[in-house]
Amino acid sequence: MKTDSHSVTSPWHFTITKHKVLLIGSVLSGAILATGCQSTSLGQSNTMATNQTPAAAKTALANALQKQRRQSFSYHSNLEVSNDQQFTDVDSQQLAVSDYVEAHCEDTHDKAYAALLEQAEAQDKEVLATEYDAQRSAIKQSYLACSDAYQAWEDNQYNSRYNADYDDSSNYNYGSDHTSQNSDNANEANEDSNRKLLTAIEEEYGGEGDSLVETRTIKSNASNDNVVKEKTVSPYYQQLFDNYDDKPTPQDIKKAQLLDAYLLKPLSINAQGIYQPMAGKATMLASVQYQARNHQSSINQPIYIDFKNGNIYLWADNFAMLNSELLDDKLGTKWRNKWLKIAMDDGTLPKGFGGEVIKAHFEALDRTYERAPVSQFNYVAPNTLASLTPKMPQHQLPTMLASTQVISRVQSTEDYEQFYQDYMRLFYDRITKQYPELVKDNQMFEQAENITDSEDRGFTSKAMVQQALALIKSMIDNGSSPTDVIPKASLSEDLAIQELYGLDKRGQIKWQHIRSEFPSQTQSVRNKSDKGIVIDILQQYSPLRTQDMAFPNLAADVQIPNASNSIDLREYGSELIQYYRDGKGTAMGKMMFSVMPLAKDQLGSID
Repeated sequence: MKTDSHSVTSPWHFTITKHKVLLIGSVLSGAILATGCQSTSLGQSNTMATNQTPAAAKTALANALQKQRRQSFSYHSNLEVSNDQQFTDVDSQQLAVSDYVEAHCEDTHDKAYAALLEQAEAQDKEVLATEYDAQRSAIKQSYLACSDAYQAWEDNQYNSRYNADYDDSSNYNYGSDHTSQNSDNANEANEDSNRKLLTAIEEEYGGEGDSLVETRTIKSNASNDNVVKEKTVSPYYQQLFDNYDDKPTPQDIKKAQLLDAYLLKPLSINAQGIYQPMAGKATMLASVQYQARNHQSSINQPIYIDFKNGNIYLWADNFAMLNSELLDDKLGTKWRNKWLKIAMDDGTLPKGFGGEVIKAHFEALDRTYERAPVSQFNYVAPNTLASLTPKMPQHQLPTMLASTQVISRVQSTEDYEQFYQDYMRLFYDRITKQYPELVKDNQMFEQAENITDSEDRGFTSKAMVQQALALIKSMIDNGSSPTDVIPKASLSEDLAIQELYGLDKRGQIKWQHIRSEFPSQTQSVRNKSDKGIVIDILQQYSPLRTQDMAFPNLAADVQIPNASNSIDLREYGSELIQYYRDGKGTAMGKMMFSVMPLAKDQLGSID
């Protein structure tokens, strides 16, 4: 699956969930020059480092990133999602036979017996023929050994919990009768027979014979005391059952293959655009395509950002049909070939707030970068990129291999969480100290009808910023991070975020590559931290060319949004509210507005 991404200063950075830490600043980052802001310098040298130390790599990258903030460029982004780690080079011996550990023994028995049936049928014989006696006996004995081992292992799990409870309270007195003696008599009677079948078992189960027979000779170790001792389980079965939930099943492998074949490979997501900080504007043309043998779909979303006036424009056609069906049954074709204007500041924010947001963003970014351990950075020989594991996408690799110099930054999950927390704390502290009136004492999710300030009862820019700052404060206090979208139980300590930067001879960034790995989550009930999803994002930068159109799929008269070719969302919203106040509108719209506190205040009761 291919898609797009961006560096810390590019508009495409909006799409990177993993880097939402930079969300606020990435929207406004280009305006730093328009407002005359300058960021903290992390180094003095503008030339490419000659020594290849981690410290030199960190300094060179800091200089390159800061220079990029003040330059105009065009960019093209591509993101590819791959899950082929889950089904390529998979060791069949490491697969779980069943979805649940308690079904392992029975399913293993059934699988082995089914294979024997197929063998007999292929030889045109009955499975009960005497020549299959040894195999049938091996299957039976291995099942009994597995079942006994599982029972002992399960009892040990229970006993561990029981003993822990007993240590906490002397009232618990289950005694030692809980221990199982099911296998003792069978062990003594069948031990000789088992030894004779050892060779057959090893051939059938890949060398597990010693473990199987050892398990069949388990003796109970329970004492007469209240504390129940653990039973002996062979090392083979102990390891198997302990780690069973971390093993993929054949069905998991099949699902991963289907996901790859029917969704990830046919899907392509790209973005391209321009970034002009001096002019105070940026554009992005995001596109999603799905191309299969009998199905081809494509959708593009033009985005225009006016930093100077604090406006964002979206192509309205893409939202017109949904809006007409759900909310505005009188819309018709009014939004056809129009931009949808979203004003970030309606006049309720303090003067100069946008510029201060940019300054706070870059200051927090620079200070967290300064604190980053030097060990995270290093120079990488371009010709070694092809040997990275997992392999780089073939269509991304040629651009990366052509680089003069490559710098790598690798952050562990813990490192990234710390970086995120530091950034948010620095950003929040600077903004709230300068604008204390934007700090709310009430809880972040307090219902709007409980707010007495009439100014805060509408969808004003000030109210939205207050809520955003309250959200940031809550995340800081609770220690939240971007990785919280992944269940903690499924996080692996060795998951890493790898960033690669390609620099030219002048030390300028020509491309940025971000690789993130996520644990496989084929089944929510299984806690897997093995090979999973890999996301590769490559963004290329190039000089602006005047002949290039920002939006090749749009007509010349709508390349730049203006009053005549755009719809002001705030003005339209007021008209729509009045439409519902008059008792009109769709049934879905009436239901939606009736449960929105802010709309209730403006609409009153809707019949």
